[in-house]
This record gives sequence, C-alpha cells and structure tokens, in this order.
Amino acid sequence: MVQWVRAEEGMTSIPTTKLPDGSFMPVFGLGTWGMGESRASFEEEARALRAGLDLGITLIDTAEMYGSGGAERVVASAIAGRRDEAYLVSKVLPSNAGHRQALRACEESLKRLGTDRLDLYLLHWRGGVPLAETVRAFEDLRKAGKILRWGVSNFDVEDILELETISKACATNQVLYNLVRRGIEYDLMPLSRERSMPIMAYSPIEQGRLAADRTLADIAAAHSATPAQIALAWVLDRPGVVVIPKSSRPSHVSENLMSLYIRLTSADRAALDAAFPPPRRKRSLEMI
Repeated sequence: MVQWVRAEEGMTSIPTTKLPDGSFMPVFGLGTWGMGESRASFEEEARALRAGLDLGITLIDTAEMYGSGGAERVVASAIAGRRDEAYLVSKVLPSNAGHRQALRACEESLKRLGTDRLDLYLLHWRGGVPLAETVRAFEDLRKAGKILRWGVSNFDVEDILELETISKACATNQVLYNLVRRGIEYDLMPLSRERSMPIMAYSPIEQGRLAADRTLADIAAAHSATPAQIALAWVLDRPGVVVIPKSSRPSHVSENLMSLYIRLTSADRAALDAAFPPPRRKRSLEMI
C-alpha cells in the first residue's frame, strides 16, 4: 500500500509505504554510508542532509558502523532543532547484538544522534548472537520508548523464516537491491510482499556505477533525466520498496529526488530487463 504525503510549500510530496504495524514509512530517503569519515567533509555532508529535510525528505538512514559513529554525528548536526521532521533509522552491529550490548549500543547511538528515540532500529546483519537475544533487546528498547519499531538488514529468506519463529514484529529488511543486484526478486521479495514487510534498498545506483551505463543513458535521454535518476525510478517502480540513495552534495539530493516523478514506460522496462535480466533461480543474498 502506497500513500502520498501532502507537502508544505517548497517541499516535495513523497509517497509512503505501509509497515506491518500499520505505520507508514517514506519510500524515498537519505543514506549516510560513507559519511562522517572526514572532518573536512563533515559540514558539506550535514548541509546535504539539511537540504534533504528542506525538500521534504524526512527518512534518514544511518548506522553505528558508518564512520565509527561519525555518520550519526553528521545526522545529529543536520537535524539539530528539527528532530520531529525526521524519520530516523540506525543499525546495531552483530558484535553488539547481545541483549545487554544492544541496549548499550542503542543508548550510544541516541547520544551521537542527539535524540531520545529512533523511529526504526535494525540489526545490521546476522552474527553469532542468537536472534532471540537480539529480539529481546529490541522489544525492551521499544517498551522503554527508545525505539518505535525494529527490523533487520541483509537477511535472506531462511533468516526471515527463522526470525518469525521468535517474533513477527519485524518492520522491514534492508538489503542490497538495484538493476545489477536483482537476486531478491526470485524469493525474498515475494516473501516480503506476502508479509507486507517493505524492502529498504541500499546502494540503488550501485555506488554510482549505474550512472555510467549506456542503456540507462539512452532511456534517460528520452525522459530528459540522468542515468542515476532512471536507476532510482526503476527501484521506486517496485511496490513495497524504499530507496535510500546517499549523496554528500545538496545538488545531488535534489537531483535524486526528481526520480520520484519519472514514469517508466513498458518499453523502458523491457529494455532494462534485457540489459539486466531478472533472476531465473535462487541466488545467495548479495552484500557490499
């Protein structure tokens, strides 16, 4: 289910998708992987996130791993005085996924972000800690109001099925998904749709590499767009998928956002399927 959010003057109307708990998440957000790694780029990165907020992009995705906490500090700078405008997502490392460790890790993320709550908290990927222990920590954090909901990242079908034996409260699964990484379409995406559990697609432009693709360039020319915008529009064309491109420059943020208004034709989709064929068999979940 997709719902459009009415925008304020000067802001973009961004559609949302429904989560299993009945709440809604914007389908377009801002990624922060690679941010917070250099003092020299800190202010520009924060400006890019503020520019996104100014445009109506409320979803900001980060993690304790990114820049060893540096990305969360960039986010804190960007949302200072504007916390209620943001939909904040962060992630806990598998090494911090034990019950006591996860509670502490969440508190540390909240301090770095300068907030008292996360809208969504994810297990970054599976590690050696039993899932039941992590779920117990997430539920304790939710009951305490530290997080509003929780989910996972980089979980394949068998991981989701195992998780469901413990809890069915998982809000979303954040995975690698773009035109050259279509493996989840075979089984993980259908499973997620059956459960009304949105997929959060990270690296939707394949870390910028799709911006140089010839097929995308040809389609982009017909839409007076860029190849990157076509790559994003293709992901957004999928129901129940949230896209979180990362951009460190305000100009790129606004450019990426315009992908919301591109309507791919059936000929466009056929050309993209020919250039980037969908999977015909099960593939191992890809990660970068």
